[in-house]
Amino acid sequence: MSIIAVFNQKGGVGKTTTALNLAAALQRSGRVTYAIDLDPQAQLSSISSVTAKSGDETVMGLFQHNRLLRDLVQTSPNALQLIPAHIELAKVDVLFGKGFNVVNKLNATLQAEHFNKSESHVVMDCSPMIGVLSLNAIFACHGLIVPVSADHLSAQGAFHIEKTLKALEPVLKRRVKRRYLLTRFDGRRRMAWDVLKILEDRFGADVCRTRISENVSLAESPAENKTVFEHAPTSKGATDYLELLEELLADRFIE
Repeated sequence: MSIIAVFNQKGGVGKTTTALNLAAALQRSGRVTYAIDLDPQAQLSSISSVTAKSGDETVMGLFQHNRLLRDLVQTSPNALQLIPAHIELAKVDVLFGKGFNVVNKLNATLQAEHFNKSESHVVMDCSPMIGVLSLNAIFACHGLIVPVSADHLSAQGAFHIEKTLKALEPVLKRRVKRRYLLTRFDGRRRMAWDVLKILEDRFGADVCRTRISENVSLAESPAENKTVFEHAPTSKGATDYLELLEELLADRFIE
């Protein structure tokens, strides 16, 4: 099994779209899949039609009251097992600080509850900032996916994330496996190819071969509270995310 975090400090790059549809692709392939929404904006929860009435029904319940993660899981209408988010997650940094036990809390709990030893997979949609929640995801994950939209500002954001990961590695005592995923890719635009070359020159084999195309179905599906596979199963967006999963499995990024 694998614990995968999806993270980028820049908005509008397809972070939640990637977390949602990667989890859905895993589930469609017959694998038991859990999603954890770590973003106070709770967009993954909203799209999945899963609501947390308070912070205690999110991972905040773990930090405040040592609630079991399995007790926080809700089932979405499309059968995704999801721990939802709530705006109260924004208080985590102020309430708990950034000591090692705090930023390692999710990792320790996932191990204690044997999420890392079962046949299930976990996909985490991170908050778009380096704080307690995102650090917890990085400490817990087996692999990190960084969506990068096909524009130069987004590429610059990827460079900042790489610096952050390298700074954390002495504490983690390991190199975090990562993949940089190009999203909103339009092959008719020269800038898209320029950004791809910039990423490949900088990150080499850490850049996904699969690219997520600019696609109307991907843009429409959140408004319908659906994954792209439910909304438009034959669309280019659905095909791209299935190909992404195949690539990650073939490379043993997801096991």
